[in-house]
Amino acid sequence: MPDYYVRPMTEADAVAVERLTSEGFYDLDVRSHRADLPEPSRRSPEKSVNWLIRVRHMVQTDPGGCFIAEDESGPIGAAVALRRDLSWILSTYVVRPGLQGRGVGKQLLEAALTHAQGCLRGMIASSEDPPAVRRYRLAGFTLHPAMFLMGTVPRAALPVVERVRQGSAGDIDLMNSVDRQVRDAAHGVDHEILTSMYRLVVADRSTGSGYAYVEPGGGPYLLAATNRRTAADLLWETLAASGPERTVTIGHVTAPNEWAVDVGMAARMSLHISGYLALRGMKPPMPYLPSGHYL
Repeated sequence: MPDYYVRPMTEADAVAVERLTSEGFYDLDVRSHRADLPEPSRRSPEKSVNWLIRVRHMVQTDPGGCFIAEDESGPIGAAVALRRDLSWILSTYVVRPGLQGRGVGKQLLEAALTHAQGCLRGMIASSEDPPAVRRYRLAGFTLHPAMFLMGTVPRAALPVVERVRQGSAGDIDLMNSVDRQVRDAAHGVDHEILTSMYRLVVADRSTGSGYAYVEPGGGPYLLAATNRRTAADLLWETLAASGPERTVTIGHVTAPNEWAVDVGMAARMSLHISGYLALRGMKPPMPYLPSGHYL
């Protein structure tokens, strides 16, 4: 018999889950670190606050997809899954460092997948962690290798971008429409919280529509558009938000989204491989740059 148990997560678990993910993801970053990249860093206090907001939001919207594993020492693993339209999305999945091999991850993923009943599609922003990748593949997910671009963007490289404006919660209907065209599922209630946490830029033209949430230091947190030209304009707008000495990242880039690679290279950023976009019942969305948490 296992010496731990898996139970539904509650809002009271948010602080413990944030600490657990901070510890687990930092350990994974250290283990998978490559010498040509910056040294891994621990989660900042600001990002910890965002994690707490995010976990509480997900427990409220998707209690049937949120689980925690515990033993006599306390929380040892967590999984958070969302349902949006007919898509299942794994937002968080972690086992405490040093406790792998006890079946904790397997049971957590199986519990989270119960929330996928009736869904036609599934999405996971996967790390390179071999046990996790293996579980996703055994669960029927196709593993699409992902790229990221990183660098300091020279101001001289930034083009003039026209007809991209500041967005607000009043644009949620537009954004949900773009989501459904690009990834077959709206973000819905997630846009309500994202518009309160991130700067939003929007393009709404006769030739194409789209939006992007901007990371505080510049770069995209989440981007979707109805065509590549609109997506490229939005991506440039997110890069323009970076400071002259600020390193920015364009993450979760799949091969069909080469338009993002072209923008990053024009911005003098370097290209790297990291992780997978794991999908079930769908092809990689395009033009689209998912977030790691809401996809």
